[in-house]
Amino acid sequence: MGYAIFAGVLSFIGGAALVRFLIGFQLRMRVSQAQKSYGVGIDVETKGATPTLGGVAFVITAIVALAAAQRSAEAPFLSEALFFWSLPIACGLIGLTDDWIKISKKSSEGFSSLRKLSVQLLVASIWTFWARSLGMLSLWPGVYSPDWLLVPLAILATAGMMNAVNVTDGLDGLAGGAFLISLGALACIFTFPVPEFWYSRFAVLFGMVAGFLFYNIHPARIFMGDAGSHFLGGALVAICMGGGMIMALIPAGFIFGIELLSSAVQIVSIRKFNRKIFRMAPLHHHFQLMGWSETTVTMRFLLAHATGAALTAALCISIWGA
Repeated sequence: MGYAIFAGVLSFIGGAALVRFLIGFQLRMRVSQAQKSYGVGIDVETKGATPTLGGVAFVITAIVALAAAQRSAEAPFLSEALFFWSLPIACGLIGLTDDWIKISKKSSEGFSSLRKLSVQLLVASIWTFWARSLGMLSLWPGVYSPDWLLVPLAILATAGMMNAVNVTDGLDGLAGGAFLISLGALACIFTFPVPEFWYSRFAVLFGMVAGFLFYNIHPARIFMGDAGSHFLGGALVAICMGGGMIMALIPAGFIFGIELLSSAVQIVSIRKFNRKIFRMAPLHHHFQLMGWSETTVTMRFLLAHATGAALTAALCISIWGA
């Protein structure tokens, strides 16, 4: 446990230093990302001038954590570490590519939706079959489910979580703060004995995101970009699936799932019925257009996420056991 605390503190310090460097570098190079013309229209100039690519710090920190694992002489540990960190790193690289296209084109649009989804599904499929070969695919420890159910569910859950965190990342501190709450919920679920390196991974993830949030809380000095949101989505999946509990994504992804669902409902409603359900989707923009301040929306969404994550975690444990 002492090593986990050390890893968390080091991750926080290193992550914050990396984010600070990225802020200065992007300001010197005048790197910025165009805001969506169809967005909420609030603080457009301020947000348009704010550096992005904060998620690069997540990817770098994860690579360092993976390299540090090589100091262990235990081959199974190295293999398991590579398995765990490979998904968030791969997801982060997908998002980083999308960010780079936007920056280079000076546009708010990167990958086409279909191409982006195709790449997400490809990465999700490769990692899912890897997990299956290691015997890690399970809805919950001790709960049997056939592969014909687990494999497609895991692939869709992985791609879905990437997009869910991505659409949630629209307000200062929202996605990062919700991720820390998700880690707390998962730490409560992981009450059964696990190897110490699992605690270290929780600590590294918590530290790096906390270091980023130091500069991302309102008013944000940097955004995580798609690199960050995709990385965090992949990290949540890696924790849940690596622990053999796909259903743990329900409490871990509570507010992320609601945000993604609100966007899906809005799209279907507009295309099928030519009407809007919300003033704007995802859901946090709906409340902004109702007159709520950005900080009010963020804090109330984080409170809703904490409540929903706690209740659904308790429900999962009561049904399947800890």
